Amino acid sequence: MAYPWVVAALLAATTGFAPVSAAAPAAGGAGNTPRAGAAPGAPGVDEQYLPADKAGLVTSRTTTSKVWVTVQREGGLGEIFYPTIGGPSARALTFVVAGHGHATVARASKTFADDRSLSFRQTFAGAGWRLTASYVTDPARDTVLVDLSLTGRGFDLYAVYDPALANSRGGDSGSTSGGALLASDGDVASALVASPPIRAASSGFAGVSDGRTDLLADGRLDWRYSSATAGNLVQTAALARHSTLALGFGPAAATAKTTATASLRRGFGRVSRDFAYGWKHYLAGLRQPPASASPSLYRTSAMVLAASEDKANPGAYVAAPASPWAFGRDDPSGPYHLVWSRDLYQIATGLIAAGDRAGASRALDFLFDVQQRPDGSFPQNSQVDGTPVWGGLQLDEVALPIVLAYQLGRTDAATWDHVRRAADFLVGFTQDGFAAPWTPQERWENQSGYSPATIAAEIAGLVCAASLATANGADGSHYLAVADEWRAKVKQWTVTSTGPYSSKPYFLRLTKDGNPNAGTTYTIGDSGPANVDQRRVVDPSFLELVRLGVLPADDPDVRTTLPVIDAQLGVATPNGFFWHRASFDGYGEKADGSPWDYGLPDGSLITHGRAWPLLNGERGEYLLALAARGGTHGQSATVARAGARTQLATIARAAGPGRMLPEQVWDQYPPAIAPGTPTFSATPLAWTHAQYIRLAWNVQAGRVTEQPAAVAARYLP
Repeated sequence: MAYPWVVAALLAATTGFAPVSAAAPAAGGAGNTPRAGAAPGAPGVDEQYLPADKAGLVTSRTTTSKVWVTVQREGGLGEIFYPTIGGPSARALTFVVAGHGHATVARASKTFADDRSLSFRQTFAGAGWRLTASYVTDPARDTVLVDLSLTGRGFDLYAVYDPALANSRGGDSGSTSGGALLASDGDVASALVASPPIRAASSGFAGVSDGRTDLLADGRLDWRYSSATAGNLVQTAALARHSTLALGFGPAAATAKTTATASLRRGFGRVSRDFAYGWKHYLAGLRQPPASASPSLYRTSAMVLAASEDKANPGAYVAAPASPWAFGRDDPSGPYHLVWSRDLYQIATGLIAAGDRAGASRALDFLFDVQQRPDGSFPQNSQVDGTPVWGGLQLDEVALPIVLAYQLGRTDAATWDHVRRAADFLVGFTQDGFAAPWTPQERWENQSGYSPATIAAEIAGLVCAASLATANGADGSHYLAVADEWRAKVKQWTVTSTGPYSSKPYFLRLTKDGNPNAGTTYTIGDSGPANVDQRRVVDPSFLELVRLGVLPADDPDVRTTLPVIDAQLGVATPNGFFWHRASFDGYGEKADGSPWDYGLPDGSLITHGRAWPLLNGERGEYLLALAARGGTHGQSATVARAGARTQLATIARAAGPGRMLPEQVWDQYPPAIAPGTPTFSATPLAWTHAQYIRLAWNVQAGRVTEQPAAVAARYLP
């Protein structure tokens, strides 16, 4: 499906290049008036970041090269991140093929991914022409390299570059200098060079005087503007049919040009071999893919997790390299470019399962570095440098770092000090007349209350804290006492026996007041309905009670909740059975497939949350926990293990081009896009890739390997 808002852009700047050869279109582009000098029409049209369903993520394994590249499903490159993965410095780099009086923005027909390195190749085809593009980054420099080859008589190739330097789409200025297309915004700059050299170019303002607009008018590049002042810059370059592009970044234009030129001089072949070696070396240090998993998807998942770590801030793994929906319009940094304690826990457990304990340990160190003083809590999210961003508080995000410390076997005194402060915060927390385990926000971000998933994390965190206390000669008995009390009351707070979905008890998403049999109402948010009876709102996250060892898998209330979840949230698709994350969820696209937005009226039901493949991983882990107990009530251990394998395969079928796993997949609601395939949500989502790795090893082991032993020993008979 073509995205109506995607008309991508590529690189670089101005006149001063050799004229296009005789095979190229003659002068007389848009308006048949050749134009040069400074570009008119500032600041141009502001275009939001591209759809978030990426087909690839490219970065080297080195920390020397601080550049990350996303590959667009529609073709070409999307956001390019520099100097951190915390914010883009380019919006797009795409290609236009022109000839016979017209031009076409090249749309990818296929994306090929190397399953042993994060390199990607795309093919594009049109009437009479074919284009291939291969993408890597230089392990030794802050450079993106693209190898291009166009076949077809009478056609010419153009690159269109849309910078967003310094994570700002509207302040870039551009010029041509010595065969390079330069752009700058404050202390961040880029330079585009090519081999063979760029043949003609222009810097203009998006939608007004840019080369893409010129080309699409009649297939001719007549606007050869040599410079453009600060605005929504788009740079266009005429290339040889077989070219290598180098897009370098740096603190100044001269540095960026030197960087790009050095990478170009080394050549695409040698750079790509260096790039591949780094990733193959990383994979060689991990556990080999288990027999339960798709080897190619497993390796890609491991590399996506590793690539999500910032190179200047060790342990800062972001949620996703994308800006979906309204976040790509109004929030340049984007919440998915932030580090979230909960997502980081999920990523770290995936790294542990894959065999990268060092990466998981860096993640824990990052969390300890951002732990708030003096209270011991953790920010809702932070920039990759640790600066807190949103001001919310989620108690599972305070508890899960404790669990991670336990899982890593970190018993040193410094770790214990961080754990003690977090555990003390949990035990003593009060707000708005409530005390923990009540939380100001649960894991889906927009509700306060008594959440089964949050309470599971809090109980596990306190039990793990008691274990780490003992290892440090301290008394953790008060943590155990609180954990035992919360476990004894979790059903009292969250299981209803008067709800409309079943005559049997079932877990709720949360209760606002700790009384699950009361008809207390709340507003769902994200355009969802207002004043909904809390007994009508369910989600699958209660399974965290099982995964973390707080309740057994054959607990009767767990078992009676599963049919409710399947009936209320389940989605059958050709790619398998998926689940929505909660009743009445509005966190997803509008009915016509256009972007989700915030600030919509409660009860308008304008946006619709779709299905989440990571929930298949959680269901698979539940089934393995059930199998470990020998199965129950007509479901044998063998059947349960087979069901877990089915969930693993279903996650795999949700992958988009380039084996990228999404946040959400299309469901039974309009628009008419293939159910079970990625929506325009964040793709790749690191949590989903971590869940795939973790479930693969759990299936292989026949049990939930990340379940804290101390918790299970205390609570599972």
